[in-house]
Amino acid sequence: MYLLLYLLLGLSLLAGIFVPLLYWDKGRRSLILAIRSLWLHKMRAFLSVLGIIIGTGAVIALMAFGEGSMQEALNDIRKLGATNIIVRSRKPPENSATAGRSRVAIYGLTQADYDRFAVLRDGGTVTRMVPMRDFKQEMRRYHLMYTGRAVGTTEDYAAVNDLPIALGRFLRHEDRSNVVVLGSQVANALFPFENPLGQDLRIGQSPYTVVGVLKNRTAVGDSGGQEMEDYNNDVYIPLAACNEHFGSTITNRQAGSFQREQVALSQITLTVSDIDKVRTTGEWIKAILADHPKSDWAVSVPLDKLEAAEREKSRFMILMGMIAGISLVVGGIGIMNIMLATVTERTREIGIRRALGAKRRDITMQFLIEAVVQTTLGGVLGVMIGLTIVFIMPPIFEFWSAHLPAKVHVPSIFLSLIVAVAVGVGFGLYPAYRAAMLDPIEALRHE
Repeated sequence: MYLLLYLLLGLSLLAGIFVPLLYWDKGRRSLILAIRSLWLHKMRAFLSVLGIIIGTGAVIALMAFGEGSMQEALNDIRKLGATNIIVRSRKPPENSATAGRSRVAIYGLTQADYDRFAVLRDGGTVTRMVPMRDFKQEMRRYHLMYTGRAVGTTEDYAAVNDLPIALGRFLRHEDRSNVVVLGSQVANALFPFENPLGQDLRIGQSPYTVVGVLKNRTAVGDSGGQEMEDYNNDVYIPLAACNEHFGSTITNRQAGSFQREQVALSQITLTVSDIDKVRTTGEWIKAILADHPKSDWAVSVPLDKLEAAEREKSRFMILMGMIAGISLVVGGIGIMNIMLATVTERTREIGIRRALGAKRRDITMQFLIEAVVQTTLGGVLGVMIGLTIVFIMPPIFEFWSAHLPAKVHVPSIFLSLIVAVAVGVGFGLYPAYRAAMLDPIEALRHE
């Protein structure tokens, strides 16, 4: 459907270029002569416009894949929320003296920090604060086991992170019992052929009842120095139940060693009332946390990342257009070479036309129209090939379990056609001038 629409728009553009020629007697004759000349030398004409075909197709395909990739990255950042501020606990670098005094690493955000942030909410600057505590944990159901991330949080977490519900519900403020919401991959692993709602599983040593299952959610990209956050591997439990069952200290076991950490809150997400207040609020938060004795926190503002990514997108698209445009210039040089050879080959024909009364501007018009017709046909074929690549390649990549985002960049279609016509005019002008400046008598003598 979209492919047909883009082709119709392109044809409308071409009609706007060539229809005026049909209403001009000399223009119509020159157009017919140009088409007849190209038809008589089909292979030569095709080879001469091959560069234009490749260049136009490359412009459309590269711009579409670049647009799709950048748009996907921007959407990932938007999912973090342009009015959100994310404050994370960050483990500070250890020194030998600190490691020798304590076997438990104590760092990060505390409940006292959360209470101090409440001043911003009471003042109306912040509309929502979502605390979170997360750690790796084993989930078991009978003989099935899955290692994922246990997240202790509140009801607002789903709204802040745009988590769609597939079955049941998310956490509620009144939840104090052992209830859990499963990510899609956890649900598939522990309940492969069953409805998980109302059934029990164990997280660590504690039993929990499933009250909801999330839909599959694309992993969100880097934010605040953290790696990709895959919500599908998470289970969500009330923060109060998390603190009660797992305590304040978490032991992370690895092959041949273990590490104990005490982190009261892994993250606090604050939603600001006005996008213009985001950066100011971020500075206030940094000032509130400045009294921490060590650098064990990090503030991430998705709005900054979004604006930086949008600037990067503009530079990226310009670069992609320049790279693809080189092919159009190379194709134009090829057409000029062929047209110069054609002028030499058709010198006697030019002499006969001049002897029969054709003026220099008529000769110029004939060769110029030939060049424009070649580049225009090459541009149309390139557009068709480029759009075909854009619509065919993503499914092929999906078949091979790869991902290639693509979004048709409509301006590139019209821009590539306009540039193709301009290339025909620019690189056809000199050969047409050479043909028009031939001496008629010398041209008639040419063998």
